[in-house]
Amino acid sequence: MKSLFFRGLFAVATAALGLAAQASEYVPPRHDWAPRAPDEAGFDPRRLAEAVDWIQANTVVEPADLHRLILDTYTPREPGYRVLGPTRPRAGGSGMVVRGGHLVVEWGDIHRADMTFSVVKSHLATLAGLALADGRIASLDDPVARYVDDGKFDGEHNGAITWRHLLEQNSDWSGTLWDVPDWADRPEGDDPANRPLHAPGTRYEYNDVRVNLLAYALLQVFRQPLPQVLRERIMDPIGASNTWRWYGYENSWVELDGQRMQSVSGGGHFGGGLFISTADHARFGLLHLRDGRWGEARLFPADWMATATTPSATKDDYGLLWWLNTGRRAIPEAPESAYWVAGFGGNYIYVDRENDLVIVLRWVPDHAGAIARVLGALRRS
Repeated sequence: MKSLFFRGLFAVATAALGLAAQASEYVPPRHDWAPRAPDEAGFDPRRLAEAVDWIQANTVVEPADLHRLILDTYTPREPGYRVLGPTRPRAGGSGMVVRGGHLVVEWGDIHRADMTFSVVKSHLATLAGLALADGRIASLDDPVARYVDDGKFDGEHNGAITWRHLLEQNSDWSGTLWDVPDWADRPEGDDPANRPLHAPGTRYEYNDVRVNLLAYALLQVFRQPLPQVLRERIMDPIGASNTWRWYGYENSWVELDGQRMQSVSGGGHFGGGLFISTADHARFGLLHLRDGRWGEARLFPADWMATATTPSATKDDYGLLWWLNTGRRAIPEAPESAYWVAGFGGNYIYVDRENDLVIVLRWVPDHAGAIARVLGALRRS
């Protein structure tokens, strides 16, 4: 009888664990998102409401004219700067907190498609993971010159650049892409046009020209527009809306296999980039929290995010276009394993496996303060 009793307890416990696992595996169907009350999701409702109030009070949406803002920001710093892609004015801020896959709280218009600037870099990283999984790229440590042979990776210096170098932003690629020289993007020194070159993989430098080069190189291996690949492989399967758009520049059109395609940009530094809603960002974040699994479907390999969030040799709080909380320096209140993507003006997707949490922020420059307050609202057992 005792053994039957304990077997019964084990069966009940196992079933309970199974139900808990299923609950934490929830993914929202298209056009819907099941809510969960803050207290049921493990939050103190009052403290979470205070956190959201603080976030809204610290949201910055003026000036609304982003075309003028990026002109005013970069023209004084960058020789020959100009806006090459479309822009869209920003309106009110918005955001979401998702735990266990369920929507705990939202604010603002979560369905408005806004510019998101460098948050799109995470989408490029995901496409690189798909290219690797497909066998289109044999190894991240392969020279890109083996795949792109139109002169952009010619020479001893550029010829040594690998896919990993582009993804870690330490390639130090030298050249001009879409009429913008690499050195004109965030120029350094008294004579940036004649700067000394650093061996690929030895020096980190945040540079949108080189990220745009990654997008161009991925276009060469997929042989179809990257927005189409992203839609078919990622955004449609996760139930994203049809309102997002991914733009390049007026001069970034190429011809591949007899078809005219636009090479998209890896940010909004020169305009263009990804225009997308907060709700679609949250779905994308949840997919990455789940390591590429969406319900019964696996959309990218389970080990990809472990690769993408491994600190690079040249910057220990940066992986493959994802920011890391190494040493808990950036956000002391967050786990060291947390990671995020960040875009100009305060656009963020924060992913936190330890707390089963995704936070999306729009136009909140102090993301560390915002995330710390949301985490502070969690009930600790």
